Amino acid sequence: MPLLGSCVSSSPSRLSSHKQGLKHPVMASLTSLPHLSPFVSHSSSSSSSSSSITRLSPNKIHRVTIMSPRRPLSGKRSVAPISAVDEVSVVDPPPPPPFSEDKSELIASLKLKLLSVVSGLNRGLAANEDDLQKADAAAKEIEDVGGLVDLSVDLDKLQGRWKLIYSSAFSSRTLGGSRPGPPTGRLLPITLGQVFQRIDILSKDFDNIVELELGTPWPLPPVEVTATLAHKFELIGSAKIKIKFEKTTVKTTGNLSQLPPLELPRIPDNLRPPSNTGSGEFEVTYLDADTRITRGDRGELRVFVIS
Repeated sequence: MPLLGSCVSSSPSRLSSHKQGLKHPVMASLTSLPHLSPFVSHSSSSSSSSSSITRLSPNKIHRVTIMSPRRPLSGKRSVAPISAVDEVSVVDPPPPPPFSEDKSELIASLKLKLLSVVSGLNRGLAANEDDLQKADAAAKEIEDVGGLVDLSVDLDKLQGRWKLIYSSAFSSRTLGGSRPGPPTGRLLPITLGQVFQRIDILSKDFDNIVELELGTPWPLPPVEVTATLAHKFELIGSAKIKIKFEKTTVKTTGNLSQLPPLELPRIPDNLRPPSNTGSGEFEVTYLDADTRITRGDRGELRVFVIS
């Protein structure tokens, strides 16, 4: 019993020292670290004291509370939890932009580059050999980034009226390119206007529409006409199209717009020269909502924008 009495008599002083330094030994060691002290807090009540640690992680906030038991007023010891963990979900930071956005920005930049290369070439009529190479290289960059075209999936993107802004075939100074066509220049007073392609994916109509100005003897004004070369088209590959010529219709515009359209007779197949079979093939090498690039079966590069 003397031993027990000595222990009891010494406990008040120990209890007093415990009340003065109530911090949990783990908390004391944590608060001694300067970079952790902002995340450590203390609180006390009549029944217990507690300290908490807030830990930050990429997607959650963890709060750990360490409870230190205090002697209750009734003289009986109470059992308090050693620790408790509360998790509060927070909103994750937005993910980085997907690669498709970066790809779209790159293609938009390359399209502007292509437009600037061909803008002063009058659809290709004023292009020299160096211009042809620059235009081809600019188009190739878009084709490489855009990847292969699959018209079995993106056929609906063909629908609409497309405006031709460049054709390497026009550098030959004929409207037919490497195929027979009326020459431009001084031999015949023909001025090329706008050129369009009108495509209907339901009826399979594929019309080349050419605006022309025909010179006349003075003092008569020039005659403005629109020639429509009607074709039907079919897919012969994932990105390849075959067109078959049907007829040509010429309609006067301007002062003579009241005249009825004139349908030119189709040349019989047996009278056609071998270079003009009435059909042709080309590959769509790039296609989106507003730009289309094609390469013909004779190497013609054509660039269209939606009209």
